[in-house]
Amino acid sequence: MNQTRSFMTVSLIELWERFGYYGMQALIVYFMVQRLGFEDSRANLVWSACAALIYVAPAIGGWVGDKVLGTKRTMLIGAAILSLGYALMTVPTDNTTFLFLALGVIVVGNGLFKPNAGNLVRKIYEGDDSKIDSAFTIYYMAVNIGSTFSMLLTPWIKDYVNAHYGNEYGWHAAFAVCCVGILVGLANYMVMRQSLSRYGSEPDALPMDKSKLLAVLASSVLIVIASAFILEYELIARIFVYVAGIVVLGIFVHLIRTSHESERAGLIAALVLTVQTVFFFVFYQQMSTSLALFALRNVNWDFNVLGYHLWTWSPAQFQALNPIWIMVLSPFLAWAYAYAGRNNKDFSIAAKFALGFAVVAAGFFIYGFAGQFAVAGKTSSWVMIGGYGAYSLGELLVSGLGLAMIARYVPERMGGFMMGAYFVASGISQYLGGVVANFASVPQGITDPLQTLPIYTNLFNKLGVAALCCTLIALAVLPLMSRLTATHHAHNGDKGETVTGEM
Repeated sequence: MNQTRSFMTVSLIELWERFGYYGMQALIVYFMVQRLGFEDSRANLVWSACAALIYVAPAIGGWVGDKVLGTKRTMLIGAAILSLGYALMTVPTDNTTFLFLALGVIVVGNGLFKPNAGNLVRKIYEGDDSKIDSAFTIYYMAVNIGSTFSMLLTPWIKDYVNAHYGNEYGWHAAFAVCCVGILVGLANYMVMRQSLSRYGSEPDALPMDKSKLLAVLASSVLIVIASAFILEYELIARIFVYVAGIVVLGIFVHLIRTSHESERAGLIAALVLTVQTVFFFVFYQQMSTSLALFALRNVNWDFNVLGYHLWTWSPAQFQALNPIWIMVLSPFLAWAYAYAGRNNKDFSIAAKFALGFAVVAAGFFIYGFAGQFAVAGKTSSWVMIGGYGAYSLGELLVSGLGLAMIARYVPERMGGFMMGAYFVASGISQYLGGVVANFASVPQGITDPLQTLPIYTNLFNKLGVAALCCTLIALAVLPLMSRLTATHHAHNGDKGETVTGEM
């Protein structure tokens, strides 16, 4: 029961943090295209560069939590900085530099919050692989409750305020909701914080070192400025992302070479699965880029059955289908993992990754194939439900287990840092996802749905083929992963996952 209460404390603050983040994500590309007049290509790359920074920053935040301020303290500071970032986005200005500075504050806040929240879940269920898989899957479901409500709410608020008070205020009123969400999460944590008294890193048990706190805050200001500069210049963003990838790979190789023999197999396994995760997030980034713009231009927003109108969504609200499907599917997967673990028939994480890529491929083929049945260049809204269903199942099987993979294979002493390294790899692929999305960038001035439809469906079909290739690669490395997992468990003496249950 104590474990459950501790888990709920972390899950609830993560839920509200995701409420803010995804409420902002649902609108940000539309805001740049429709409000600021960005071309598709610039909006895609600016947001993808920001997403990359948001995922790269946890590499530093994990270290700060592990070694400097403490896991719990760093998580709380990150949440407070996030609230400031969303507050800045409520300011009604069209100045792009101000937007990039606000996004830079969000980058810093997320970097301090994200790895430490995940690391606390790991510490709560340390040592039980089947419970870790189940816990992280439920954790993934819980945070998607927040993103579902925000992705439905913020577009509605934007449309309502725009209609009644003018286009200048609707966007910023919606961003204000994101700020309120994270403040609610902080208040909830303060009420339940005693449930986490047994968990945290070594600095959490020591008095706050004010000089270290000031150093972290001063560094945060510099990172905000650097982030705004990177977002302003595409070449700088690309160089930064590629250098970050090389650095992370180099650190992985160094850790593998210098680690104890008992740790080496687990680290190699984590590297293999992290590389696969990089490919997955290229597909994932399409949700807020190419798929978002596809919903704007080539989807019928009305939901009809047998000629009867049920409801109408704004294009941004279609992104809520992802967390809705996550919530529907997560309990079934969590039950399946727990059942398989009890009966010694659990599939390996590597096998789940392979299956995840296969269903992601199916999702993109649904989008691509739907173009054959479009009416006046508009596909049915129900197509989005089917495509997002497959897409979301793949996300649960790959991204949903990514943190569990780190918890399973990485030594505890490297936990916070490796959580951060995992997010860096994810961030790199998010930027690459934006580059891929630009293959479906619609030139300004083209508004006819019949002209834009083939641009999107061509990209989606190619992404389906790419996901099938990733499936084959994931299947090909299963024997290697089986050997690494067996070696890791032999050295560490834990029960782990059963090798005989692999696909």
